[in-house]
Amino acid sequence: MTAEGRKERGSEQELVLLLQSGDELAFERLVREQGGRLLAVARRFLRDEEEARDAVQEGFLSAYRALDRFDQGSRLSTWLHRIVINACLMRLRSRRRRPEEPIEDFLPRFQDDGHQVRHPTPEWEGSAETLLAQSQTRAIVREAIDRLPDSYRGVLLLRDIEELSTEEAARSLGVTENAVKIRLHRARQALRGLLEPHFRRTASC
Repeated sequence: MTAEGRKERGSEQELVLLLQSGDELAFERLVREQGGRLLAVARRFLRDEEEARDAVQEGFLSAYRALDRFDQGSRLSTWLHRIVINACLMRLRSRRRRPEEPIEDFLPRFQDDGHQVRHPTPEWEGSAETLLAQSQTRAIVREAIDRLPDSYRGVLLLRDIEELSTEEAARSLGVTENAVKIRLHRARQALRGLLEPHFRRTASC
């Protein structure tokens, strides 16, 4: 670990001790330092500003109540990140969900001879996270991800954007690891299908 990393780790451990002692200023500091990043995570999952803010607030309250059980060997930021993701997933499961477009509409279709009905989708390097990092395609990719059914969008966000492992994603979603793998594969295929027109236009320019 670098000197900077050790300093950051030490600062975080000091903050945890202050939080566990009930220091209100320490909690304000935690919200100030982590709130913006956690809100961005919540927005990706919930696609609603008010719900995202509520989920982050719930996450901070849950963290505050569980501070005495925080594992000092873990990163505080990672722990908070997981709590907020769980708060978002609970909201997705409990709210009245809007009718979803079937994911089959976005998947490649094949003729009896095995050839794809539509033009093959150009491949891209990296994951959805890589595409989101490119400013010229960010809005298009976000819109495409938003069109995915929640059960598939959630898996894609957890694995490709939040970079959780298959095991962690399965535990968060309450499904099997095999279900995560299948949904992720289909979500990636569907995302390619949704982005196909954009890639075709780009390739022809």
